[in-house]
Amino acid sequence: MLARTFGCVRFTYNWALRLKTDAFYKEQTRLYYKDLSSRLTDLKKQDEYAWLNDVSSVPVQQALRHLDKAFITFFEGRGKYPRFKKKRSKQSATYTSNAFTFRHGVLTLAKMQEPLALVWSRPLPEGAVPSSVIVSKDAADRYFVSLLVEEDIAHGPPCETTIGADLGLKSFVALSDGEIVGNPRFFQKDEKKLAKAQRRHAKKHKGSKNREKARHTVARIHARIADRRSDFLHKLSTRLIRENQTICVESLAVKNMVKNRSLSKAISDVGWSQFVTLLEYKADWYGRNLVNIDKWYPSSKRCFDCGHIFESLTLDVRHWTCPECGVHHDRDLNAAKNIRSVGLTVLNACGEAVRPGAVKTTSGKTQRSRKPKK
Repeated sequence: MLARTFGCVRFTYNWALRLKTDAFYKEQTRLYYKDLSSRLTDLKKQDEYAWLNDVSSVPVQQALRHLDKAFITFFEGRGKYPRFKKKRSKQSATYTSNAFTFRHGVLTLAKMQEPLALVWSRPLPEGAVPSSVIVSKDAADRYFVSLLVEEDIAHGPPCETTIGADLGLKSFVALSDGEIVGNPRFFQKDEKKLAKAQRRHAKKHKGSKNREKARHTVARIHARIADRRSDFLHKLSTRLIRENQTICVESLAVKNMVKNRSLSKAISDVGWSQFVTLLEYKADWYGRNLVNIDKWYPSSKRCFDCGHIFESLTLDVRHWTCPECGVHHDRDLNAAKNIRSVGLTVLNACGEAVRPGAVKTTSGKTQRSRKPKK
């Protein structure tokens, strides 16, 4: 039943995406959720597509809402144009409260006679009632159930510790207190194993069972890499949020940085964007302050002791001596100290009453090596 539900959801999403795309480019008209919903009702009445009625109508209808949300994200500039879903990629189905029953830890989905055999990762909050359930299957054929509940998360005990974090490649992050967290390089460790599995997969005959086995092997390696990276980022972000009241980081344009052919693979492997995203919502949860400083601030080139900016500092130079005051700097630690300094300046300028996790700078507000305009 889950496999059939995934197929119906995928078909509905791709069918609606094709309708919206063709209507815009061929007829110069826009189709919205209401239009697609009425057409879906007519589609289910046709004998050729009667199999859409064999599964719950809620996940199929939610596919149209997800497509509508994907287009909103695209038009707001926060994502790419929606793409068609593939059978071998991640599959998911969303059930709202009227399409499942949840009693005493037992979950039963619509159109299913028996409850799902769940292995809980952690208990739900006491008295929590799920408002929606998402059942998903990744490319490695692992099934996951995500329950959406409301929970009042208590803010952490206030502390006076503030820290600056400089994200990098040689070391994942250098902290202003002198701690350096190494870069685990999860993809690099399994790169040879992944390449070998991909070569074997490419040589198998299309449509054969051996090719499916080889695809499953490749997917498991990818899942292992992603899981290890996610575990590392979650543990590190949680520790920083618990130990510090204010965390200052530098805004990085990762989308532009991966265009560098020499560093694109290493930048994609390190997971900067995911790490900052984790810090943002955890800071909001636990009542901490996250300050993003301007990406153009010369944190590495500026001497923390005297403020001199060393313009000729290249990327391969990891240690340098200030020509003005003669202080010897570690590149990453000096950058972390500067990030902390300017981050606290921005925080004090914006005021302490700003909502935690929402303190950000705008371009040109930080100290930069620019001549004043006349």
